[in-house]
Parts: sequence; C-alpha cells; structure tokens
Amino acid sequence: QVQLVESGGGLVQAGGSLRLSCAASGRFFRIDAMGWYRQAPGKQRELVAMIGSDAGTNYADSVEGRFTISRDNAKNTVYLQMNSLKPEDTAVYYCNSWAVVPIAPSRTNAFWGQGTQVTVSS
Repeated sequence: QVQLVESGGGLVQAGGSLRLSCAASGRFFRIDAMGWYRQAPGKQRELVAMIGSDAGTNYADSVEGRFTISRDNAKNTVYLQMNSLKPEDTAVYYCNSWAVVPIAPSRTNAFWGQGTQVTVSS
C-alpha cells in the first residue's frame, strides 16, 4: 500500500501564494502519475493538475498559468506551487497517486491523501 501525506495548506489572501507537498511512502514497485484534486463545499471533486512519470503535465483550465506541478522522484514527492490565488480556489486539496503495489502487481492502483485545506480570502 501507499500512504500519501500532504502539507502546505492554509489561509492566504487573494493574490498570494502557497506551495503544497505530498510525500508517498509504503510498499510499492513503482509510482506512475501523481497529482492534485480539489473539492469545494457542495461541489464535486475535480482535477487540478497531474504529472506523469515522464514529467508530462496536465492542468485544469481554471489554474493554467497560475499553478505549477512538479515532482521529485528520488523523494517520491509531488508539489503544487499555487500563485495568484483567488477566492474560488478555496477547497480541500487531495493528493492522488497511481502506483504498482505488491498485492496487485499486474496493474497500477489509485491512492489518496487525507486532504489539506486551502482558504483564500478576498
């Protein structure tokens, strides 16, 4: 299994910046894509950004140009640099990882962090 531990959330004023981190640990053969989703009150969870093992990235249109996702494969860690934050970015941000683990070695499996709150005040 893979454990994902997020950090870096908090309260920031509009226009400010935050950096989220998510470190993966546990027993796994390989980590494939890593990314971030968010869920605002009363809304469905949505993709924010993903980064593949080849460093290819994908962003939601709403964050393109403001957020940057990166990863450190040696540390099994993914980061989300969030700049020019807006009140509508307020949500719980969840780390997501796809990994191949010993109990299911024939496929990649999805794992989730516990979530970290990001609040942007106007």
